[in-house]
Amino acid sequence: MKQIKIGIFGLGRGASFIDNILACNGDIVAICDKDEELLAKRQERLPDAAAYTNFDEFIEHEGLEAVFLANYFHEHAPFAVKALEKNIHVISECTPAGTMGDAVALVRAAEKSKAIYMLAENYPFMKFNQEMRRVYQGGSLGKVLFAEGEYNHPIWSDWISDLCPDSKHWRYHMPRVYYITHSLAPLCYITGSMPKKVTAFPVSYPHTKESCHSELYWRLPDRSAIVSCYNDDGSVFRVTGWAQFGAHDNTYRICGTEGQIENVRGDTERIMLRYNDYAAPEGMGEVNTYYPEWKLEDKELAEKAGHGGGDFFVIKEFFDCIRSGKRPMFDVYFGVTLSAVAILAHKSALEYGTVYDVPDFRREEDRVKYENDFDTPMWGSDGKAPTIPNTDLPEYIPTEESLAEYDAAMARHLAKQQNK
Repeated sequence: MKQIKIGIFGLGRGASFIDNILACNGDIVAICDKDEELLAKRQERLPDAAAYTNFDEFIEHEGLEAVFLANYFHEHAPFAVKALEKNIHVISECTPAGTMGDAVALVRAAEKSKAIYMLAENYPFMKFNQEMRRVYQGGSLGKVLFAEGEYNHPIWSDWISDLCPDSKHWRYHMPRVYYITHSLAPLCYITGSMPKKVTAFPVSYPHTKESCHSELYWRLPDRSAIVSCYNDDGSVFRVTGWAQFGAHDNTYRICGTEGQIENVRGDTERIMLRYNDYAAPEGMGEVNTYYPEWKLEDKELAEKAGHGGGDFFVIKEFFDCIRSGKRPMFDVYFGVTLSAVAILAHKSALEYGTVYDVPDFRREEDRVKYENDFDTPMWGSDGKAPTIPNTDLPEYIPTEESLAEYDAAMARHLAKQQNK
């Protein structure tokens, strides 16, 4: 099996993929991060890898075949474009494009490149989602009509100091609907349906100093949204993006013409498969519950990987595609379509439900409409300010005062942590 020479850009989240890359016969020849202290720490684990603080120098590393992008969430596309222009394969750890213009630029670069682009969306590869895909693709549920996907992931103050260290960090300003792939991608993976239209309504909870458990948190409204997607096969999906209401859970439900399948809230590894009484296959009841098992050679590697095995499977798929020349399931068109759903859902939520057409990024006439659209609710790492609101609540649109309050609160929090 051919060894793939790969580099990692972004050594926070990126470092968690080291074991999976090595397990899939990857050779990590270069690493890159602007944080020199973190870079030195990771090089202790990878002493043979060259270390860079500059991305342009990093992708010039001799023999580099592929890069794993794990930099800031909303800034993958420009770096992916640079790598693709050099015919270096790219895998993005999260949604590839922070703006519609970035999505257009990425597709154009991918179409010209000899290299592969893949979105490393890991939730579809969780055991229960792979099982739901197997059952749905088997045909016994009939055609999908409706599906739901929820990614509920509340975070608290001790996490915020690491995840959102200052008031201009992308997580402070990101509408949570931008983080849509964990709720939407599994539904697309299971059914093969892709969004064509999107509409959304905001879910915003205005915290107060009195009601919130953390002074770090009270300035941050819960900026999620309930998103509806009308798909290319006539089905409808309802998804949440990254939500912080209710209890922590990742749940999915597929409703077909003959029955439905879901993983169970509160016990997400368990499958509930239900049929109408006249449609139950031979040997199956109307209600069937069970825990699926891996049926693969790489079971031990999958069990050890993060996110229910998903972190292993995305690397395996990426390397398999490089070695065979096949197109990834989560290719550039898949990635930018999910990016567009997130961006347009936020615009819809700001307007309380306007319906937007999701562009077909294979069509140049659709791409031209968005090639100069770089509107963003987030600060750039280069200091560029947001151009659109991150919330429908006017009183929570960040001001210089509120940004300063957050930074002061963060300083107090870190001081307390150091004194423990």
